[in-house]
Amino acid sequence: MPNDWATFGADLHLELRGTHLRAGLMDALREAVRSGRLEAGTRLPSSRSLAADLGTARNTVADAYAELVAEGWLTARQGSGTRVARRAEPRDRPRHRAPTPPATATPVHNLKAGTPDLAAFPRADWLKAYRRALTTAPDEAFGYGDPRGRPELRAALAEYLARARGVHARPERIVVCAGFAHGLTLLGQVLRDRGVRAAAVEPYGLGLHADVLARAGLETPALPFDERGTRVEELPSLAGCGAVLMTAAHQFPLGGALPPDRRAAVVDWARASGGLVLEDDYDGEFRYDRQPVGALQGLDPERVVYLGTASKSLAPGLRLAWMVLPAGLADEMTAVKGTVERASSAPDQLAFAEFLRSGAYDRHVRAMRLRYRRRRDQLVAAVAAHAPATRVGGIAAGLHAVLTLPPGTERATLRAAARHGLAVQGVSHYRRPTAPPSPDALVIGYATPSDSAWPGALEALCGVLP
Repeated sequence: MPNDWATFGADLHLELRGTHLRAGLMDALREAVRSGRLEAGTRLPSSRSLAADLGTARNTVADAYAELVAEGWLTARQGSGTRVARRAEPRDRPRHRAPTPPATATPVHNLKAGTPDLAAFPRADWLKAYRRALTTAPDEAFGYGDPRGRPELRAALAEYLARARGVHARPERIVVCAGFAHGLTLLGQVLRDRGVRAAAVEPYGLGLHADVLARAGLETPALPFDERGTRVEELPSLAGCGAVLMTAAHQFPLGGALPPDRRAAVVDWARASGGLVLEDDYDGEFRYDRQPVGALQGLDPERVVYLGTASKSLAPGLRLAWMVLPAGLADEMTAVKGTVERASSAPDQLAFAEFLRSGAYDRHVRAMRLRYRRRRDQLVAAVAAHAPATRVGGIAAGLHAVLTLPPGTERATLRAAARHGLAVQGVSHYRRPTAPPSPDALVIGYATPSDSAWPGALEALCGVLP
């Protein structure tokens, strides 16, 4: 039975080539039908939905559909939508379908954690902010500028972070950087220059971040973990440890918040040892079933370096992130950044400052919070209906969930997902080598697919769960 777009959420996944979008869309649809990837009777997305995913005008898609209907590739009926025509076997289609490969090179559905819905980027509001920012920008904004970043953005961030995340921020202590990893690279160099030998990390997290610190010449011992989260009481026993990297508000990827007693304990360690807590507040805007957990930095702004980013709330392609630094570290960081990379893009910084000041950022975050909560609720309901042995956790906040599987099934589930073109990662992917194994689980990034692709991705996921 052919997939129905509206009911089952089948995704086109077309590769558009060339610079003319309408012609490229038509060629891609012809090829999808010719190859058999789109079977006769398959319902296509509405012109409005596909135009939103492609970031183009609705008329562009509607015109392409109309021409393909005229050519006989598609049919269109009122109330039935646009479908692939039932037609004779294409001339160049093989009579015998090639066997399905064990795993697709390009995944059909992407449920990896770490990316927002890129189709939801607020293009119109961002363009308005960009135009206003460029219109009012002083001439000197297009020079090399201050390594800390544009003063307009640092002032806007100081106001926003104090209001929304409880961060004690002053513009002169904020340094704008090109993404979280860039900021962490600079911090690693400053820590090494200060004589720090080691920076502790959580037992589960992005290996990239530990690698960044290691490339700066720092050891990266992993702290132990229990049912309450990272065990920070082990910090005093780590020789030469002068910093610890933590996702205190929403542990990545396991999903919990660091309990209040451990939040206090890690700050007490930093005060007693002269160390620093590097706080990765990667998705602090997205809270659903609980009051927002304030930033750890609010407990002691002189011992905690706060790192935030627009990568989850807006898009990673903007390359906008920021550090709020203790007074004694701000000048050192500015000097290092001026040597390594003097400034991030000034026009993008000015646009983001305008986006914050105008209230467009708050409106966008509120809208995305509602959208992601709906997806999370749909995920929980679908898993409960199709895989009752699977437990869904880590869902009070953020853009991902942890699906705890029956013991011994993680690897087999990942293999099944790969065979069905589903990109997803197990919790073992995020485990540090010295950390004890956790229960078998999948880390599901439910924000990643577009709205039109989400139903199909959810159906595919339920189909591979044990």
